[in-house]
Amino acid sequence: MAESFSFNHHFVTSLLVTIIITMLKSVNTTTTNTEFVKSSCTFTTYPRLCVHSLSTQSSLIQTSPKLMAHAALNITLASAKTTSAMMVRLSSSSRLKPREVSAMRDCVEELGDTLEELRKSIGEMGQLSGSNYEVYMSDIQTWVSAALTDENTCTEGFEGDDMNGKVKVLVRGRILVIAHLTSNALALINHFASIHG
Repeated sequence: MAESFSFNHHFVTSLLVTIIITMLKSVNTTTTNTEFVKSSCTFTTYPRLCVHSLSTQSSLIQTSPKLMAHAALNITLASAKTTSAMMVRLSSSSRLKPREVSAMRDCVEELGDTLEELRKSIGEMGQLSGSNYEVYMSDIQTWVSAALTDENTCTEGFEGDDMNGKVKVLVRGRILVIAHLTSNALALINHFASIHG
C-alpha cells in the first residue's frame, strides 16, 4: 500500500510539474508573440493602432514578419468591408442631399477598388516564394499603395461646407481608420520585404 501511495504521489507530482512547465512555456510564448507585435509596430506610422489591431492575432502571427503583414492586410480588408457596407446603407438615406449621395457613391466605388486591391495583395502574400518573390512583392506594394490613394480620394469628396457635418465626420472618421490601417499594412509589408530581400 505504501508503494502504491509513493508511486501515485510521484506520478501526480510529475504530472503537476509537467503541467506547470507547459503553462509557463505557453505564457512565455504568448509574451514573446505579443512583444514581437509591439516591436514590429514601431516600423509603422500609427504604432498604437497597429498594436491595438494586431495584438489579438499575436498567437497566429507568432514571430513571423510575413504573417504580421498578412494579418495586417486581413484586418484592413475586414475594416474596409464593414465601412463600405455602412456607406452603401447611408447612401440610400432620404435625409442626404444630392451632393452627399454623390460623394457617398463615389466613395463606395473607391472602397470597392480598395477591397479588390487588398484581396489581390492577400492572395499574392500566400504565394511569396522563390523566383517570383520580387514580382509578387512589387505587385503587393503597388496594390496596397493604390488602396491608400483610393481611400484619400474618397475623403476628398467630403470636403466643403455644403456637406452634412455628421455624415462628413462619420465617413471621414471611418475612412481615416482604414487609411491608417492600410498605411500600417504597407509599412509592415515594406519591412518584411527589406529583411527578406
